[in-house]
Parts: sequence; structure tokens; C-alpha cells
Amino acid sequence: SIVLPTGVGKTTLVQKACEALVSSGVGLEGFYTEEVREGGRRVGFDVVTLSGERGHLSRIREGAGTSHGRREYTVGQYVVDLPSFESLALPLFRHTGAADGDSRKVFIVDEIGKMELFSQAFIRAMRQTLDGSSCTILGTIPVPKGKPLGLVEEVRSRRDVKVFTVSKENRNALLQDILSTLQECLKHRSQNQ
Repeated sequence: SIVLPTGVGKTTLVQKACEALVSSGVGLEGFYTEEVREGGRRVGFDVVTLSGERGHLSRIREGAGTSHGRREYTVGQYVVDLPSFESLALPLFRHTGAADGDSRKVFIVDEIGKMELFSQAFIRAMRQTLDGSSCTILGTIPVPKGKPLGLVEEVRSRRDVKVFTVSKENRNALLQDILSTLQECLKHRSQNQ
């Protein structure tokens, strides 16, 4: 598993890695998060699956807003749409058990962050996938600031995880390092099957 801290064009880096993996015949599954802009301002984030399905992850709350009696999950000015996130992201994890025994598969999780971690089901699925042996994961985590996020710290400190720290200066050079590490992981898995 490889993890990239976020906030410096890491989604673009993940997308470039995906393109390179696909062209070398690697199967991909998973999702990434994308900024949503209207009239030049960021109004929220969407979750986008690699097969192109898209749904809300969060939106800026306009006005007072009502939560219709449901618990509301917020990060700063953003209200997280947990049902939308879970309905898109959770089914992706079902394939990571890889009953098909396909070791040439990479699971993309962009990102394991504050918004996503409101979902207990996502946390459970993520832990199972990390502990399972059938999947190579390329994920992103936020750079630590403020209160540590439980699962993020777990991931960061795992012995089977390699963390690359992305900056604006190094992000282009990192692509090659990430790809060669992923290829090593895939090779190791196929030998162990």
C-alpha cells in the first residue's frame, strides 16, 4: 500500500498513475474526490468512481439549512453527504476480496480524510482491505494538522505501507517512484499467490 498526503495536486498525481497503470495492463478499482466549482468558487467535493459514476461528497451550506432531523456531518463550511458517499464508495470494496484471484489489480482510495471518516462502514471496509492480502492500494491521506484522525494515523504507521509526501516541487518526479513501487507490490503479490 502507498499513501500520499493531500493538498498539492495529489488527485492529479493519482490520475496520472492510473493512466500509466492502465496502459501497462493493470486492473483498477476505486474512487477519487474532485473539487466542484461554480463561477470560479469551490462549492464542494464530489466522489468519482474510476468507472465514471459521480455523486456528492460535500457541499457548502447555503443559508441556515435544515438537516431534516438527521445528524449533520460538517467539515468547516462543508456539509458531508454521507448516504451519497457510501452508496458510491462502499460497493467498490466488495471487489477487493478478489475472489477472481487477480493479483494485477490496484485499488485507488483518494482520500482517507476527515469527510470520508464520518462513515463507520467506510472505516471498517478500509481496515478489512488493508488487512486482506489480495489487494495493492494506492491511497491519499491528509497532512497531519490539528487533532490526529484515528484511521489516518493507523495507516501512516503500518509497516506494509509506504508514505510519499507530495509537494508542488516534487510531485512530477514522484510519479515514477510511485509507479515502480506499485509494480514491485504487484510482482510480490503475484509471486505469493
